[in-house]
Amino acid sequence: MSPLDTAIWPAVSVVMPVLNEERHLREAVTGILAQDYPGELEVVLAIGPSRDRTDEVAQELAAADARVRVVDNPDGHTPHGLNAAIAAAKHDVLVRVDGHSVLPAGYVRTAVEVLDETGSDNVGGLMAAEGSTDFERAVACAMSSRIGVGATAFHTGGAEGPAETVYLGAFRRSALDRVGGYDETFHRAQDWEMNHRIRETGGVVWFTPRLRVEYRPRSTFGALARQYFTTGAWRWQVMVRHPETVSARYLAPPAAVAGTVAALAVALTGRRWALVVPGAYVAAVVVGAAVTGRALPPRAKALLPAVYATMHHAWGAGFLTGVAASLRRRVRD
Repeated sequence: MSPLDTAIWPAVSVVMPVLNEERHLREAVTGILAQDYPGELEVVLAIGPSRDRTDEVAQELAAADARVRVVDNPDGHTPHGLNAAIAAAKHDVLVRVDGHSVLPAGYVRTAVEVLDETGSDNVGGLMAAEGSTDFERAVACAMSSRIGVGATAFHTGGAEGPAETVYLGAFRRSALDRVGGYDETFHRAQDWEMNHRIRETGGVVWFTPRLRVEYRPRSTFGALARQYFTTGAWRWQVMVRHPETVSARYLAPPAAVAGTVAALAVALTGRRWALVVPGAYVAAVVVGAAVTGRALPPRAKALLPAVYATMHHAWGAGFLTGVAASLRRRVRD
């Protein structure tokens, strides 16, 4: 039944896995409850074993508004939390939100409209990274650039249409039931892996720039490196499970890491010409940062080359660590 034709809007469950989000959780939930959506809306928070006051904040939010419910996620991992929240959710349209994300007022309405217009199983839009410090602004710039993340539409934008994956997503419960929910063995990259299975079973994943979610980037080099290292390691696991998904875009960061390490090793033997390889990378990153960071304030612009290098090398090192772990398991087995 079309909500656009009948003005009967489907009830929506917003599901959010939460861990160590004391800083952002209240803002994220407030943005959901303030949605300009004509239908019924609930929020299900799956709370992991946080080290801060996340659980207390979640309980306060649930006590203040009956539309907010809290469920436990003792494992603390994102796919476990998503499956727990989905199992507890009452409704057949499910909107995924992260604790780092802030929904604009019309997000849920637009998501439901696009689901109806396209007949898709999942729709999503832009991950609009926005920072409040110079470092966060540099990270936000890198996350919106092809130099930083490749040609991924939900990072860099693009035309509306079918996509491999999208940021977050608004799902039909029937699609999640069809593929068996999130694969809990994927502690990261679970969205990409889930969307791949949806497409393999004949479903459509739809990207639209009409959906735009504000994302809070990591605030330190260490946190950024850990994020991208883990993402790279889990991307390898996706490629092991789904080898047909291998692409040059995913192989570029580990190739850069391996090439740089090999060149430095050769240079240490006295062959200085090998320094051309890391030198070329540094030059490319500096020039790329100068082009993509033109609108940044001076300090953020100065940080941008190091941010790009951190993202590339942490992702590549994580990927290669995943490869090494797989080889060790094979030898052991």
